[in-house]
Amino acid sequence: MKVKKQYFGDLAGETVWQWTMINDHGMKMSVLNYGAIVTSVETIDKFGEFANISLGFTKLEDYLAYSPYFGAVVGPVAGRITKGQFNLDGNRFQLSRNDGANSLHGGKGNFSKRMWDVTVEEQPDQIVMTFYYQWADGENGYPGKIDTKMMYTLNNKNEWIINYEAETEKPTIYNPSNHIYFNLTGDAGSTVLGHQLMVNSERFIPVDDGTLPIGEIRPVKDSIFDLQAAREIAEITSSDDEQIKIVGAGLDHAFILKHENEHPDAVLFETTSGRCIEMETTSESVVIYTANSLSSKFEIDKKPVPKYAGITMETQGLVDAINQPGFGDIVLRPGETFKANTTFRFTVDRRNI
Repeated sequence: MKVKKQYFGDLAGETVWQWTMINDHGMKMSVLNYGAIVTSVETIDKFGEFANISLGFTKLEDYLAYSPYFGAVVGPVAGRITKGQFNLDGNRFQLSRNDGANSLHGGKGNFSKRMWDVTVEEQPDQIVMTFYYQWADGENGYPGKIDTKMMYTLNNKNEWIINYEAETEKPTIYNPSNHIYFNLTGDAGSTVLGHQLMVNSERFIPVDDGTLPIGEIRPVKDSIFDLQAAREIAEITSSDDEQIKIVGAGLDHAFILKHENEHPDAVLFETTSGRCIEMETTSESVVIYTANSLSSKFEIDKKPVPKYAGITMETQGLVDAINQPGFGDIVLRPGETFKANTTFRFTVDRRNI
């Protein structure tokens, strides 16, 4: 195991650094202190070739100009909050709005736009990067100072583990996630339409044309949302299901996870490369987004990035839970510690070489 640190850019008088963690099998992860952004994840395919399987840029300027949260931590609350408003303990709070009338991923200047303090610990079988940020009381309208700690671990099992922790001095809401986009072909100019996706879930959250929950929890049975057996992404995006069409012909939905022992919560597989990701999390749900809004407005590796160029697995509590009865509790109170863990396990199917 080893780690390298290099200059990535300057932002408002602060240096943006990139750390590259490398395990004993040659897997690499590169991460910034800006937004805790994962700029690349390099894994091997069944032919022995390494490639970056995440969408990301090589220049800070591109993250500032274009990035739709590529590889970044988002929060304090991931997803949309209706009108950026919520009630807590009899008080009404207004958050900054950055998605029309709504607040998205924490509002303007959310976690993905902040400079994080970073420490790095090299251990025999893993490298642990720990990120710290203190969210000020009232920042973006959120009540309470939030002391945030997050760890990215790369180990010799070819796992990327995310550990989230947070504490607050006042009652607040907290529900972060990581917004990494995967494309297992290793080619950002291609799509994920040929990928196979399995999600171990019997229920999902339908949305309206603003991608806000309509307040229902629906069974996936007998619908295109039944991913308990793997489906090809192209089958999903071409469905005439109204919920698929309403978000731009794809997925942008939360699936409530079953959390069965010895079963991953989700699996993403690409046949040609043999690359596979198994995801396990302690979070209640995963938001699957098939990059329906990308439209070749920017390039990666001199290739226009098309619609469906990547797919996310954003693990979190249910979207807009603070405003939706029956969607669970995302309130964090003094004396409590928020904790959540997510593991992405990278494997290769070497059959049919």
